Amino acid sequence: MPDQSQYSPAARVPLIKSPSLRVPRPVILPPDIHPLPDSVTPYFVYPFTIEPHILTLESSRRTTLAAHATRREAYLRARAEEKERRKRDALRRIAPGFEPGEGHLLVPTKRASVIAPAASPLPPRSVMDDLVDQLAALDSASATKES
Repeated sequence: MPDQSQYSPAARVPLIKSPSLRVPRPVILPPDIHPLPDSVTPYFVYPFTIEPHILTLESSRRTTLAAHATRREAYLRARAEEKERRKRDALRRIAPGFEPGEGHLLVPTKRASVIAPAASPLPPRSVMDDLVDQLAALDSASATKES
């Protein structure tokens, strides 16, 4: 039986033995080991009973992922729009009516007068008339203080 050992071919090879090395013991197989069958295909059985459950979970997972992606895109778009709006508001505080995206310069426009002219225009007042009115107002103010 020693000639049938798995190490018998190595027994004839001259080796320099190192004291730190040892020859491993032969492997002894247990007597009740179960050998593999000729075909392993019976072991690969797919349980089709869980298929609808898995498909339902997968579709709901994809729906959830799509909803999260949509919400994330909307959030990022709103954030970018808010940033752009704040920038435009800051520019409008400096220069009202300025739109940086339009690319054209502002041109002043003449506005119609807000106050409608009166039916009977007053004659223009002279500087002397204004002076007389102011002196009369001062006289009346000093007279009311004395009494």
